Amino acid sequence: MGRVKVLRDFIGIIKDKASQSKAALISNPKTLSLHLALLRSTTHDPFTPPDPRHLATILSFGHSSRATASTVVEALMDRLQTTRDAAVAIKCLITVHHIIKRGSFILQDQLSVYPSSGGRNYLKLSNFRDDTTPLTWELSSWVRWYALYLETLLSTSRNLGFFLCSSSSSVEKDNEEDKASSAINSELLKEINSLGNLIEQIARTPDSLNSNRNRLVDEVLGLVGEDYLSSMNEVSIRVSEFRERLGCLSFVDSVELACALKRLEDCKERLSTISQSKKVVIETVWVSISELKDQIGNSQVYKEDNGTLLITGRRNKVSESARFGERVVMKRGGDSVKFSSGRFLSFNEFSFPGNELRDD
Repeated sequence: MGRVKVLRDFIGIIKDKASQSKAALISNPKTLSLHLALLRSTTHDPFTPPDPRHLATILSFGHSSRATASTVVEALMDRLQTTRDAAVAIKCLITVHHIIKRGSFILQDQLSVYPSSGGRNYLKLSNFRDDTTPLTWELSSWVRWYALYLETLLSTSRNLGFFLCSSSSSVEKDNEEDKASSAINSELLKEINSLGNLIEQIARTPDSLNSNRNRLVDEVLGLVGEDYLSSMNEVSIRVSEFRERLGCLSFVDSVELACALKRLEDCKERLSTISQSKKVVIETVWVSISELKDQIGNSQVYKEDNGTLLITGRRNKVSESARFGERVVMKRGGDSVKFSSGRFLSFNEFSFPGNELRDD
């Protein structure tokens, strides 16, 4: 077994050298450094993550033209789709993840086109298998999971309107509380469900046996752990906003919210090992999720019976809020207005001059 491993590692080194030599001969001089950096970042070594220097070189091309950024993503996806080596595939996916987290807007934009353009989904690797060794067989499960996770991350980012874990989206993140307070209920529900999809995918991280303490796997877990913190922060913002609106949610929205919160809670135990940082903050978010779910339950919107969701009550429907300037709904038979967010409940009995206050 030891000789097979040594031989495989030696063959991997030869393949890496041959690929780099080929690139040096046939690549366009303008993109030669890109192709060499990509090959050096995605070697066949199943234990070593991509070198940060080579990743930085790849990311630097995102500060050029849109055509250059397109070349970067095209070369990366071609490398990902043509390889049959689990280590190379994981390193390609790590590079994709770094583009999402640290890439320029142009580079991120080119990347986001691939899963959503209606053409080939370059992150669809559900059939990927590398059975060369027990380690590569296990790494194959990481490839399949990681590709689906990144696809979910891109989908969630599209629903939120910014790249969730990107350092370049700091401005959008700073305005998230204001955006949440001005969003209509259906938008908030779509966002919290999308975040739930992402967190569920994080909770499905493969088990590690042969890959335990593998630096390549540790790199993946580190990146995903950072995403977990970011996603929980976004969940916290929306949970806080829904708490403000709880008294004026429609019956259907209340049930959908309760389901979304339960989905999140079901992931909690599995996620306890994902990230060891900011554990107190994360636990606070879990508590707020549980409290909001209990508040909905106390309102008799639903109750659980052996894991089944039973509808037990009905609440008067209040129209969702629109953007703040449009957050007005005329009551039938009168001119009084209703604000959907709980922050504006004090205004709910406001009437225009000449009209009497009246109950619903």
